[in-house]
Amino acid sequence: MTISRRFAGLSALLLAGVLGLAVQTVTSATGADAAQTAIRAADPSVLRVGGTYISVQSINGGIGVRQAASPDALAAATVRQVFTDNQGLGEVWAPEIHVDGGRFYIYFTMGTGAAHRMYVISSAAADSGYGAATKLNLPDDRWAIDGTMFVFNGQRYFVWSGWAGTTNVEQNLYIARMTSPTAATGARAIISQPRESWERVVGNPFINEGPEAIRDPSGQLHVTYSANGSWSDQYCIADLRLRAGGDPMYVWDWYKSNGCLFGSNRATMMTGWDPTLNVNGPGHHTFVLLNGDINTSPPAGSRFPLMFHAVPKGTPYSWANRSWYTGTFMWWGAITYSRANVPGSPTDTGWSLKFFE
Repeated sequence: MTISRRFAGLSALLLAGVLGLAVQTVTSATGADAAQTAIRAADPSVLRVGGTYISVQSINGGIGVRQAASPDALAAATVRQVFTDNQGLGEVWAPEIHVDGGRFYIYFTMGTGAAHRMYVISSAAADSGYGAATKLNLPDDRWAIDGTMFVFNGQRYFVWSGWAGTTNVEQNLYIARMTSPTAATGARAIISQPRESWERVVGNPFINEGPEAIRDPSGQLHVTYSANGSWSDQYCIADLRLRAGGDPMYVWDWYKSNGCLFGSNRATMMTGWDPTLNVNGPGHHTFVLLNGDINTSPPAGSRFPLMFHAVPKGTPYSWANRSWYTGTFMWWGAITYSRANVPGSPTDTGWSLKFFE
């Protein structure tokens, strides 16, 4: 999402595209109940721990957690408020839940204007016991949103969407190493900028955001992300693939898909990928993996759960109309990525992804 256009409310929760607005009860971690009608959420984050699916969302000026026996059942699950911005720092955006060393960590953006930064809370339990928020010590301390943590080849990394400087020119994807789930180290490195024509259809600013890491059947690292303005139906999901043996901190070891892999506009889709049939502007997704571990990615030929937000076709595209959907994804082999804006540069062939509504 962007600093000037990000919707501060929460979008209607529709799972599998068939559930209508529901009346739910929001329960705080202390047990206090508050009526909440027409549950709305954007920017889904879901993982599986054993047979339990756990999701987090921005709600009531803080963060709520749901738990259910399936992704679809999350719609009817009670929401427990686990964090509230009692310091009045501003919007709480796009929380993302992870498991590391048996402990739960929720990363999220908090702040206003140019002061948006990444924060983290942690607990031994998924839906209670979280303490005060800690600001992540990301290199350069610039505007930062949509952060995600993952482990690749034994090293923790953090990837987020941010600015190069102190003004909102464009949103790039940055990466940094981590020494623990709450501490970054060294410099940040840029791995993607919104410079391809298909990710510059809607701008002011141009956007790369919502990164999600995953490992393919050959062991190569991917960071999928959302491109184009989140306020338009041009919003879509694309892919960065790290070359075999490449360094995640080195931008030229990353190769970008030659178009959107999951989107609603044929003109921006990568060749061989079709636009969506039922929704517009799919984006800011989550791979529903065991413990959120990228090493539990599906093998070739298997389809695994996916959650994303979008707007139903036939409905005006707006943040207020965004909804969570369940879908699936699978790996697609022997796909060549090239750098369209760098003529004569090398290409890379490997696994890509197919997304299904």
